Amino acid sequence: MHTLARRLLAWYDRSHRKLPWRAPPRSRADPYAVWLSEIMLQQTTVAAVESYFTAFLQRWPTVEALAQAPLDDVLAAWAGLGYYARARNLHACARLIAEKFEGRFPDEEAALMRLPGVGPYTAAAIAAIAFDRPCVAQDGNVERVVARLFAISTPLPRAKAEIRERAASFLARERPGDFAQALMDLGATICTPRAPQCLLCPLAADCAAAQLQRPEAFPVKPEKIKKPHRRGAAFVLWRGDKVLLRRRPEKGLLGGMFGFPSTPLEQDVSPQEFAAHAPMKARWRPLPGAVRHVFTHFSLELCVFAAEIAKPPSIGENCRWANACGMDKEGLPTLMRKVAVHAGLIRA
Repeated sequence: MHTLARRLLAWYDRSHRKLPWRAPPRSRADPYAVWLSEIMLQQTTVAAVESYFTAFLQRWPTVEALAQAPLDDVLAAWAGLGYYARARNLHACARLIAEKFEGRFPDEEAALMRLPGVGPYTAAAIAAIAFDRPCVAQDGNVERVVARLFAISTPLPRAKAEIRERAASFLARERPGDFAQALMDLGATICTPRAPQCLLCPLAADCAAAQLQRPEAFPVKPEKIKKPHRRGAAFVLWRGDKVLLRRRPEKGLLGGMFGFPSTPLEQDVSPQEFAAHAPMKARWRPLPGAVRHVFTHFSLELCVFAAEIAKPPSIGENCRWANACGMDKEGLPTLMRKVAVHAGLIRA
């Protein structure tokens, strides 16, 4: 075993994070738990995921149980985690595993990559952690550790291939699952983006960035592109003690989720155009202030309008009337929950 891998694994045996989806060192984890956690962890933090993972596992303890669940239940349970296409892919993947693979996950990286919602990193992570396949699971933590270890000066994302090769050069083939998780843990707890704790790092003696006394200079990142800012409006329509909700299109932002009717979120809509997007004619009044939210690629500011109607008009097939007093249990995505708070439907 490579010296770097030996020191890394010795550190992992002593200092590994205890996470609900993990097995102890030198043990294989449940493939279902690994897959579920890795899908949830895409572009999300461990702290945000832990409670969701536990709730999902309690409600759907097997991939077959998740496959049989209605998609709307899965989307509602996912609410707040963001990137809702992941939830749709999660459900589609569970159904595929249950129906085509008799409830058993493929154990090879290439086969895993053919599953809905599973990309190169996720496939490598599942193969390594659940099946002890010698794969490089390359997430942001791993990229940071390896880029510093070898002082890789090529900016991301062009450096990804070089980082992968470097990581493979000292991969512990005897314990590839523990090796993958050890690199992740080292990046998450010691080799952090800012103020890395080099004195505690098991690889510090061989770390080129530490020897240069410039660990925070790596990995080299491209220049930041300023996020565009978009405007829009959301419409809260009352009928007695009920409020109108509309299901968003299956594809696109917040796909398939219920929320308040709004302007197209992917577009910048000027205030003069807001009225054209109201779900129906009514005496719409603007509520003071605005709702602000930041997506991955843009920031958004929504004006919120409210109106009341007496008689139930005809509504589209994608709309329904929800109890206003039960809005907190609707499983609204974060943006729409902010709108509900702004409209006084949910306490902040």
